[in-house]
Amino acid sequence: MSAGILAHLLGHLPQKELAAKVAANGFDYVQLALSKAISGIDFSLGKLSPGLAQEIGGAFADQGVRIAVLGCYASLIDLDDEVYRYNVERFKEHIRHARHFGAPTVATEVGGMLGAEYRGRHEERLKRALEELVEEAERWGVTLGLEAAQGHMIDSAESLAETVERFPSSCTGVVMDPCNMMNGLRFENQEHSIREAFRLLGPRIVSAHAKDLRRGPDGRLLETAAGLGELNYPLFFELLEQHKPYGFVTLEAVTEPQMAEAARFIRAGRIAARSRV
Repeated sequence: MSAGILAHLLGHLPQKELAAKVAANGFDYVQLALSKAISGIDFSLGKLSPGLAQEIGGAFADQGVRIAVLGCYASLIDLDDEVYRYNVERFKEHIRHARHFGAPTVATEVGGMLGAEYRGRHEERLKRALEELVEEAERWGVTLGLEAAQGHMIDSAESLAETVERFPSSCTGVVMDPCNMMNGLRFENQEHSIREAFRLLGPRIVSAHAKDLRRGPDGRLLETAAGLGELNYPLFFELLEQHKPYGFVTLEAVTEPQMAEAARFIRAGRIAARSRV
């Protein structure tokens, strides 16, 4: 079973050096957020080209590492017209060049709201952005991966499913991160929460993230490396293998000293899950 890593967790480095470091740590693929991970290159809007994309994609391919997902994390609901347009156009640029990186998916969280009183305006922004991005994804044969996150406009399996249902294109998918969908109540009932997330989103999963949650001394949920918290990973892996066997699973919230053990935990858990499916 394979495991991946957010590339920037191994540093902000030139592409060849970063790719070699990913391979040396035993990872099979990465989620690559260009400006976070690759040093020495200007990735601002208008700078991507097939040549640049192939240079970076080739550096990883030479090390036997795939680029599973391009991360383009920027708010799609920003109420500043200039920022909003920049973010949408930059995401479209990633979609157009994804195939040259060898990446099937471009992923994002949608952004946080300013407040409940702005919900209508944020919803309109998101609708307009996704109309453009889905059209671009269909044109270039790339999957748009949406991810839920606490504190964002889309923060649960239910709100993510509602959004995806409004855009039923085969190019619209989800990045499944169970921890991102958990608040205190959902965590207390995490078996139901995880099962419900797969019921609502299972067919649309294009990638998954692996981190963990534990209770802090004050009762708040704290992120930690996969295998060091309280998430019901046996259930998560079993459902993931049922819905998307051999799908991408990418480590998050992990330090370099934790990476080897977290990767072993992920691989062993997935193998065990496949034996039960």
